[in-house]
Amino acid sequence: MLVLLAGIFVLHITTVILLLAATIENAWWVTNSMSTDIWARWIWTGSNWNYTDLPGAYPAEYLQAVQASSVLACVFSGIGIFVFVAQLFTLPKGKRFTFSGIFQLLACLCIMIAASIYTDTFHKKESEGQYGPSFILAWISFALTFISCVIYFILRKKTT
Repeated sequence: MLVLLAGIFVLHITTVILLLAATIENAWWVTNSMSTDIWARWIWTGSNWNYTDLPGAYPAEYLQAVQASSVLACVFSGIGIFVFVAQLFTLPKGKRFTFSGIFQLLACLCIMIAASIYTDTFHKKESEGQYGPSFILAWISFALTFISCVIYFILRKKTT
């Protein structure tokens, strides 16, 4: 059981790191001379990357929804790891992993919402460029948080 708990802890830490990387890193949409994230756009001029604001054509409501959902996913997953550790020492068997699973489910839903809105709303009419590594990390984070959530709920049932 100790090895299983250590594996779950490592999986949870991995998802937190991936969520933070997807939210902070500036590569949700990339071209040869431009990199866009959910916060700003970076343009390659000469030999430097220059920070610019996002285009005004981006729908502000959707952009704020993507930003808020990404940040909330990081927050929920971070809270979930602390709840996981606290539950190991405070709650009786059968109730241990419920709250950790709930926080991971919330993180999973938030990052799914952020990536889905970004996919559906932004860069539809742009012919040049592709989704970048941060966008891919967001979807990988979604899968890992979902797996973690399912594991927490299964463990809750097994420890009763």
